[in-house]
Amino acid sequence: MNKLSIEKQTQIIHLIVEGCSLRTTARFTDTSLTTVQKLLEDVGRACLKFHSETVVQIRCKRVECDEIWSFVYSKEKNTADNDKHNGLGDVWTWVAIDPDSKLIISWYCGHRDQASATFFMNDLWCRLRTRPQLTTDGYKAYIEAVADSFGGKVDFAQLVKQYSTESKNKDGRIDRRERYTGAKRVVISGAPDLKKISTSMVERQNLTMRMSMRRFTRKTNAFSKKFDNHCFAQAIHFVYYNFCRIHKTLRIAPAMAAGLTKRFMSIGDIANLVPIEVPKKRGPYKKRGADGLNNPPKFN
Repeated sequence: MNKLSIEKQTQIIHLIVEGCSLRTTARFTDTSLTTVQKLLEDVGRACLKFHSETVVQIRCKRVECDEIWSFVYSKEKNTADNDKHNGLGDVWTWVAIDPDSKLIISWYCGHRDQASATFFMNDLWCRLRTRPQLTTDGYKAYIEAVADSFGGKVDFAQLVKQYSTESKNKDGRIDRRERYTGAKRVVISGAPDLKKISTSMVERQNLTMRMSMRRFTRKTNAFSKKFDNHCFAQAIHFVYYNFCRIHKTLRIAPAMAAGLTKRFMSIGDIANLVPIEVPKKRGPYKKRGADGLNNPPKFN
């Protein structure tokens, strides 16, 4: 059974987390595209399990949540109705970050609807150990999702952005396009600190995702063609971001700042998350006859 060396796997994963597309990675590492895709699936599946089992019992004071848009195979307007049920079309990634430790606590790929918001908030609630101050944008689905998941045991506020429908452009003419004019702090439940109602950190994380994952780059042909691969690429990114990458402000990894680990993980450690496949045992070779059994053919 042919298998890539750990050095080659590390090189491929390193290129993927630094924003290279799969074809670019295949050219740089002198491997086939199928090999790179297979490694993406295996490592992505292992990272999903690692994040689910490791990022738990989080102690934090604040949490910021937001959703970022992308698409798989084609945009929503160009996707057939039958393909939308298969994960094709617009895909939204829901992200929850601790603004103090910069740790990505929870993330979820789905639609921008009530069901996805509820599932995302329930996953976030399961990973927290303390009562935090939660801040989201003005999306109304958050209100019901937070109420169902946290049951009122959270200091929840929304930062509602406001836009002007009529403004003037550089020439002094009236511009009827929506333009940002400010934000309003709205307390939903509990007693959140008004000075700390912000979504700046999670918005900055959205930029990190677009810069680090080629699938999120706009106006290119590097978008995801399969929903599963879209999720696998994000799973690798978030494990690399939480456990391997040195944050420039903290000078340590976010997982270290959150108390989940005491050392950096290497990209080789990410590659080693994939379980070793046991080669299949084959029986002794038996010569078969014309009838498919061990009987020789008979001729009249």
